[in-house]
Amino acid sequence: MSAVEHRVEERIVGADWALDDLAGTHFERCEFVDVDLTEANLRDCVFTNCVLGNVRANAATFTHCALLHCVVRRSSLFDATFRDCKLTGTQFLDCTLRPLHVVGGDWGWVLLRGQDLSGVKLAGLRLREADLTEANLSRADLSGADLGYARLTNARLRRTDLRGADLAGVELRGIDLTETRIDLAQAVLVAAAYGADVRP
Repeated sequence: MSAVEHRVEERIVGADWALDDLAGTHFERCEFVDVDLTEANLRDCVFTNCVLGNVRANAATFTHCALLHCVVRRSSLFDATFRDCKLTGTQFLDCTLRPLHVVGGDWGWVLLRGQDLSGVKLAGLRLREADLTEANLSRADLSGADLGYARLTNARLRRTDLRGADLAGVELRGIDLTETRIDLAQAVLVAAAYGADVRP
């Protein structure tokens, strides 16, 4: 695909970028509607304050890309891959996000409220202050993730792996941790959240 290096305040409707390679393009305050990114390869692309509606990014690969304060609505990222991407402040609304492959990256302040992330591997991912309210995280791998001050109210965590994850500032009281895998340090945090007097 031939693309302008810096595209600002464009409305891109119905573009067929399936199987295309897109590298180094910056989109700022752009709106994407019904765009097909199926199996596209995006590298070093930056989306800032963009809106993506009904975008198909199935099996697309995002490498060293950034989606900063974007809104992704009713879009499909089935089998998509994110490698070392930054998604600070981006909101996912009514999206298809599984299966999803995530390798490293910074998803701080991302909004994933109510999204189905069951079985997704998010190990080591920075999810600091992310909104995971009512998200389905059952069987997800969050081991070693940074969940500091993340919101997990009514999230489903059955059989989720949280071992080694940073849970600083997380409201643990009231979270259903049935069959959730946690380490000893986290067990102390959970006990303290319920008022236990934990002593060495």
